[in-house]
Amino acid sequence: MVIEQYVRATAGLLILLSLLLGNFHSAQWYWLTTFVGVNLLQSAFTRWCLLEQILEMLQIPRQCDLLINRLKNNTTSPT
Repeated sequence: MVIEQYVRATAGLLILLSLLLGNFHSAQWYWLTTFVGVNLLQSAFTRWCLLEQILEMLQIPRQCDLLINRLKNNTTSPT
């Protein structure tokens, strides 16, 4: 998996988990849903996401890095 997939999967998991906990435990868990939504919205404009930075430190590749490496490996030398 790549960073972009981890970010989406984590956001989706946190939203579903907070909705379940909010429904069955306490309505205060809906604040987690709000936090995740606000974080996704601000990252769309600022292009900054803490989870992305953490995943980069763990050396998880980005989608564009994989594509660039694939293109470099498929190039043929001119004859």
